[in-house]
Amino acid sequence: MSELLIVNARIVTMAGKTYENGFLYARDGKIAELGAMADCTLEGKVEPAIDAQGKTLFPGMIDAHCHVGMWEDSMGFEGADGNEATEPLTPQLRAIDAINPYDRYIADARKAGITTLVTGPGSTNIVGGQFAAIKTRGRSIDDMILKAPLAMKVALGENPKKAYKARNQAPTTRMATAAILREFLQNSLNYKRKKEAHLADPEKNKEPDYNFKYESMLDVMDGKLLVKIHAHRADDICTAIRIAKEFHLDFTIEHATEGHLIADILKENNVNVNLGPTLSDRSKPELKNMTYATYQTLAEAGLRIATITDHPVIPIEYLPLSAALAVKNGLCREDALRSLTINAAENCRIADRVGSLEIGKDADMCLYSGDILDLYNKPELVIINGEICSE
Repeated sequence: MSELLIVNARIVTMAGKTYENGFLYARDGKIAELGAMADCTLEGKVEPAIDAQGKTLFPGMIDAHCHVGMWEDSMGFEGADGNEATEPLTPQLRAIDAINPYDRYIADARKAGITTLVTGPGSTNIVGGQFAAIKTRGRSIDDMILKAPLAMKVALGENPKKAYKARNQAPTTRMATAAILREFLQNSLNYKRKKEAHLADPEKNKEPDYNFKYESMLDVMDGKLLVKIHAHRADDICTAIRIAKEFHLDFTIEHATEGHLIADILKENNVNVNLGPTLSDRSKPELKNMTYATYQTLAEAGLRIATITDHPVIPIEYLPLSAALAVKNGLCREDALRSLTINAAENCRIADRVGSLEIGKDADMCLYSGDILDLYNKPELVIINGEICSE
């Protein structure tokens, strides 16, 4: 049994409670107890015990959308494994088969207090493959997986049409992108129904021939697997909502650069949004309306937003800086903290494990002597699965 006790900490749980002088006890990688120091009965009984001396304990941060390990540091083409740009529909591809656990950026994320990465394929393909949630500690991807598959990646807008225009292949228009996606979803649904009919009455209904792509879509069509839909422009966001509603998908909008233009539509449809990358230049036409004001606008509209880096677009260690810049531009500090922790976890359907400090959740946390959103601060201690990470 592994144990860890932290005492005399200001604990920001992100679960509606802050303990100004509290303790947290982790056992076998999970939070077993936490509360006010006055209620702690474990001092002197647990080793190691860490006296936080009034420093602040936060949940480990989560990047809800990045490509860490898929585009490796300083590697060029050899380390570029995020886009299989040979056909527009590749749902069978799995991030865990490409992520390099030894990519330097995983260590950079950990040092910055980011304990969970939601990483996966890029946006060249209409359906790009399966995202995974991984911890930023481990020697093998199999030891790092929090949830895989976590989501199916879908992309609308400029990226697919630009990539396949160069190949003189569909899609070269937004119409074709939507049509190809809709046809694929319908075919996936038909495949699912044929399998179900066969299981219900094998003598009457022939089992469909095995199709790896459609097999990979079964949980998507059942609403059991999240769909992360890349969409920057307001019209692409509306297309995403339209198609998702048609096929009853569980989905989030990724990037939402023009989300501030249609905040009411997003709210009306109860859409959760992973915002970013915003700490970058307006490098393509879809980004011409990029502004940090989007964060405040969507949060004040009552939407659940998470801050993302889309690494390597923004280096992963600048995730908290991205949230701090949103505060500088009007987002309230509490919403910024939520965007790095519990909102990110809820948007990625992993809030049962991470995103807040609560009994039963993974013991992922970071200890700061100052504000987590202060550019000059970095975590003095990072803990993942109840284990202290030494650099």
